[in-house]
Amino acid sequence: MSSRSHSPPDAAAAAAHPAPAPRSGWQVPAYTVTALRAKQSRYCVCVFVLNEGPRILAQLERMRAPAAGVDVVIADGGSSDGALAPATLSAFGVRALLVKTGPGKLSAQMRMALAWALGEGYEGVLTIDGNNKDDPAAIPAFVRALDEGFDHVQGSRFIAGGRHSNTPLHRLVAVRVLHAPVISVAARHLHTDTTNGFRAYSRRLLVDPRVAPFRDVFSSYELHYYLAIRASRLGFRLLELPVTREYPRTGPVPTKISPLRGNFRVLRQLFQAARHRFDPTPAEQRHAAGAHGG
Repeated sequence: MSSRSHSPPDAAAAAAHPAPAPRSGWQVPAYTVTALRAKQSRYCVCVFVLNEGPRILAQLERMRAPAAGVDVVIADGGSSDGALAPATLSAFGVRALLVKTGPGKLSAQMRMALAWALGEGYEGVLTIDGNNKDDPAAIPAFVRALDEGFDHVQGSRFIAGGRHSNTPLHRLVAVRVLHAPVISVAARHLHTDTTNGFRAYSRRLLVDPRVAPFRDVFSSYELHYYLAIRASRLGFRLLELPVTREYPRTGPVPTKISPLRGNFRVLRQLFQAARHRFDPTPAEQRHAAGAHGG
């Protein structure tokens, strides 16, 4: 797919259209695109959403200033709460709404968003959850890291300058004692906050055939884990940046991971990634190289 720019449509008249076909060899779930304004930046920040209601609207308000230098894209997993009306998103300065209509969970949303961003010619992609837990004030620091040539930028609440509050104890223990150490050993690189979705990826990393992220094997939470490990093992430039993540003081924890089945799935995918089960085969790498044009 080639880089292209669209004239900003009237938000009230904006309509969803089927997504352009992905590059040959890329496996991307079906999705629709509602374009709301023209491309204005080298980078975009993709916000992952699924029935977040007022949380995503509060987050978009908080993102106005820090995201002023990047294009904001909503990557929706198929919400039914009515919070993502095009006119509403346009008022917040959102460039486009992508809605996944094919199968899969977060990793499928990621493949959708990353494929679309690369097709639009972006040189790097920031990612952030849309449940208003992350402070978007760090967005300019992620942009600077991409400008400086880093390929995999991970937000961490556990390094100097990072902060977290009201984090459920079981999550805190799981990340610090299990998740981050396992990925660090597999990556041969220290990672401190491996479940945090506030990240940035360079175009160079995403199109490398040795990485090949556009495969249907990535459907649930695997892709975040895999990219952290694979980027390090292949010698890409990695960086952690301090971020703030705040859970609500009261009420349910904003998450799509169920306590038993969901957490078991996360652990299974973690160890699969650590054992390099998602690394592309030589045939898959050749296929990806052909899709990238060599």
